[in-house]
Amino acid sequence: MVKTTQNITRRGFICAAAAGFGVPTVVSSSVFGKNAPSNRLTMGGIGIGGQGMHNLKNFLQCDDLRVLAVCDVDAAHLKRAKDEVDRTYGNGDCATYNDFRELLARPDIDTVLIATPDHWHALTAIAAAKAGKDIYCEKPISLTIAEGRAVVEVMKRYGTVYQSGTQRRSIGAFRFAVDVARSGMIGRLHTLHAYYHNGPTCPPQPVQAPPEGFDYDMWLGPAPYEPYTPRRCHGSFRWLYDYSGGQLTDLGAHFNDLAQWANGSQLTGPVTYEGWARFPTEGLFDTPVQFEITATYSDGVKMICHDETEPGRGPRGNKFEGDAGWVSVDDNGKVEARPESILATRNIVQQGYGYMMGHHRDFLDCVRTRATTIAPPEVAHRSTTTCHLSNICLRLGRKITWDPQHEQVVGDDEANQMLSRAMRAPWRL
Repeated sequence: MVKTTQNITRRGFICAAAAGFGVPTVVSSSVFGKNAPSNRLTMGGIGIGGQGMHNLKNFLQCDDLRVLAVCDVDAAHLKRAKDEVDRTYGNGDCATYNDFRELLARPDIDTVLIATPDHWHALTAIAAAKAGKDIYCEKPISLTIAEGRAVVEVMKRYGTVYQSGTQRRSIGAFRFAVDVARSGMIGRLHTLHAYYHNGPTCPPQPVQAPPEGFDYDMWLGPAPYEPYTPRRCHGSFRWLYDYSGGQLTDLGAHFNDLAQWANGSQLTGPVTYEGWARFPTEGLFDTPVQFEITATYSDGVKMICHDETEPGRGPRGNKFEGDAGWVSVDDNGKVEARPESILATRNIVQQGYGYMMGHHRDFLDCVRTRATTIAPPEVAHRSTTTCHLSNICLRLGRKITWDPQHEQVVGDDEANQMLSRAMRAPWRL
């Protein structure tokens, strides 16, 4: 098959060479048209629940992409996703799978969307890279620091284009605040604020049989076995440590990430973590309800992660403070700054956090050009590491010191044991 310049994917190049065709014939895309069938990328969706559907609907708007298949362990999610794809394309061609490995085995799929629960992110992404797929994966990149490092190294080894689903990086209001902080307009940075919601609680839940059409064993995957109850799964999974890390990995994967970017520390991180948390005392959920973490970089800059109890604070977002002023941004797209003259430099459309199209577009463009995405794996791993270390600090109830170069907690064997977790057989990295 003739490939256009814009459609030479890694998988396509390897397959052509293996078939004995050598280097693909390069023909200008104008010969067939930018969105001709032969020039389209293809995608499979893995984990098509709430956030997965948001992502899927955005990708379905892209004329240069065709979604060929969807995969989910919940038959209801699977049907809803297939119906959405088929309705968009006006046919019934979208294939469905319960096991992501069957979708990854298809040679006609170039890219995958991964929007599973967090405890599946690393394993699925690594399997996808080994299958020759480029990856858009929801945040956080991993359940543990060890998993995150494994994802980074596999993506390097296989030359995978990887985009973390930290879409605020592609939203104008957040990007403006980061650019202001990096530009020197507010002077030397000294404090980076990340504002979250509080975590929820949940009373004890009755054990039930999994509903028909829901493969609960596959949903658990590498996580420890626990009896089924509805609030363990789907939208509530992130409030249990077996599957996620509460608000600190949910919202932290966004707002710590923006703080890291604003501080120019995307490839490293703070060296000490200390704080406090109030945990649920009973019931199903076990991640922090209220908390505050102060993470300090080697140069003295502090990143403070807040719950929502600070008086007078508005919606979740960031505030970056320097010795000559400050800039703040929230999920409503509101930007404030001192001095106010900074706002005169703003030339962006105000968008809230629900806008994701630019992030998806960046991924597809990078797949075509083999460029680095705006949220590449090393950056996502370093930002997520700040979230995992915050949780480790809070769970241990003591200050910890981190070595970002060697990715080890200094002088604390118990904390280092929490950098990775055992996986339920047969799953392993």
